[in-house]
Formats: sequence, C-alpha cells, structure tokens
Amino acid sequence: MRPLIVALALALTVPALPASAAPAESGQGVSDSRHRVRDLRDLAHKNGIRIGSAVDVAALRSESDYRHVLNREFTHLTAENAMKWESVEPERGVFTWDDADAVVANARRHGQKVRGHTLIWHNQLPAWLTEGVADGSIGPAELRTILRDHIRVQVGRYKGKIRAWDVANEIVDDEGNLRQSIWLEHLGPGYIADAFRWARQADPHAKLYLNDYNIEWNRAKIDRYLALVKELKAQRVPIDGMGFQGHLGIQYDYPGDWANVMRSFADLGLEIAVTEMDVRMVLPVTPEKLATQAEYYSRALADCLSVKSCREFTVWGFTDRHSWVPGWFEGEGAACILDEDLRPKPAYHALLATRRR
Repeated sequence: MRPLIVALALALTVPALPASAAPAESGQGVSDSRHRVRDLRDLAHKNGIRIGSAVDVAALRSESDYRHVLNREFTHLTAENAMKWESVEPERGVFTWDDADAVVANARRHGQKVRGHTLIWHNQLPAWLTEGVADGSIGPAELRTILRDHIRVQVGRYKGKIRAWDVANEIVDDEGNLRQSIWLEHLGPGYIADAFRWARQADPHAKLYLNDYNIEWNRAKIDRYLALVKELKAQRVPIDGMGFQGHLGIQYDYPGDWANVMRSFADLGLEIAVTEMDVRMVLPVTPEKLATQAEYYSRALADCLSVKSCREFTVWGFTDRHSWVPGWFEGEGAACILDEDLRPKPAYHALLATRRR
C-alpha cells in the first residue's frame, strides 16, 4: 500500500522562483525565522551537506534561465553524460573534453564541487571498444591496458578538480550477482579492485565510489555490495563511498528502510551519497501525485540527513524540461523538482522544509 499522501491542498501551478530566491512562504519552507531557508544552497549550508544536480551540457551552454537556476540553487554538479567513455573518447585515442571541461569550469566559477560520472560502466561505451572486444581484435591483456589508461588519463586530467568519482557504476545485477559485462567476462572480478587502485594513483585526494540503483531496497543487491566492500577493504583497495542512485516512482512504496541501509554501509567506514535522485509518476500529473512526490523527496533527504556520513544529495536533473525519464519509461515523467518552465513544484518546497532529525 502506498504511504499516506501529505494532507495539503497543492495546486498544479505554483509561482516561479524569483531571481533573488526569496525565502519560502509559510507552509512551504521552515516557518521559524531562525531556520528559514531561502533556497537549496542555503539548505545545504545550514545542514552541512552538498546538494547537487546532474547537468545537461547543451542546456548549460544555450539556456540562460537553466544556467541561472543551476548556479543559484546547487553546491554540487554531476555531468549527466559528458564524462562517460563514449563522450570523452568516441574514437580510440581521440579525446573530446569540451563538454566535461564546461561542467568543471562552471563549478569552479560558482563555488560548486563536482562528481565525476563514471569511469566503468557496461553502457555508453565507445563502439571502437565494444566492437574490438566482440571481434577479438582487442584481447584481455590489451583490454586491461585500455581500461587502466582510460582511468589514468581521465582522472589525471581533472586531478584536484573532482570531489568524488563514481569509479564502478552498476556492477551488480538485480539478482545480486556481479553483472555480466565485457569487464567481468574478459578481465574477471579483479577489474574492480584494479580500477579503484588506478583511480587513487591518478588523484590521491578524490573520493572513490561504487554507485548503483535499487540498493535502496533490493536485498540481494544490498547484501552483495556489503560483501564486496568487505572483500575490497580486506584487500586494502582504496574505496571511500557508496552511491545510492535513488530513482524512485510514486506508484511503488517508498523504500522505508533506506536510512538503515545507508547506515550499514557507513558502518563499514564509507561516505554515503544520494547520487541520482528523481521521483517519476504515471502521467497525467495531478495535485495528489505531486503531493506524494513531494513526500518521497522529503523522506529521501531526511534519510540522508539522519546518517552522519551522508555528505551529498544530488537530483538527476532539476527540471522536467530536460529529464531522462520520459525517454525510458513510457507514459511516465514529471520526475523533477521544477517543471518545464522552471517553476518550483511541491517537491522543491518539501525539500526546503526538511530538517536534520
């Protein structure tokens, strides 16, 4: 059964955020003037946490309103696609850093930190790599060298400019097994430890993370990751953090044990981050659905704030104008905290009203 919907009368249309990001109105933000929160940056500073967003680089370059809200609201940025392998090395030995550089440069201009996403994944690999492995022209020894060089080059380029790297992304499947990929098939499970060690050599100060979806609730994945972290630490592999993607939908129950799951990883000495938060719904949008969405966002932030080592809460895009959801989930959308016109939704105000427990 779905959790109770917040008992607030919420209109579909809410006023646009003023350029000055005035304090939230009573009932939308914290009403006590001593704790009044102006915007998400203010919320981040008051709670000692980084609040971030994934960045659409095309929008960053071409949409001034998008750029203005991004830099006003957020203290942390993640390149949504610009740092993935197919983006930075579409041809072997030919690097295209412009988009990734744009995210890093924007962050440095606006006092934001950056999450590098991602060094190893089974998706969005360049064709020259996957085709070479498939036809046998790239064998296991060469593949290991290619992976090592990729990590050294990319992490080295941004040494001192990236707060945290998603070193290994989605490497466990929904049944709790190491995911079948070109890395596991041709290099064996040792590729994971190798990747973390190479990343640490390239930037000794960046936090190095595992990152995955459904570990908010999927017990098989949770247990496999807990075991993996213990294995890596026993081998003295430099792993610093666990990233919870947080792709939720209001048609499903909220993962009520999420805070305890975070603590189980924190107890192993890891930093915790919510890395890709969004809350989708089956369309059309209704006030009731927006209220449930607001509840989910607020509960997720509250869960993070309840765990001392949870240091980052990042949304996977802040506006429905550029959300990935409609392209992946037919008939679903409206997953972000601002609508397509950059007007704040109830979820935005719910975040502003969330306090550390």
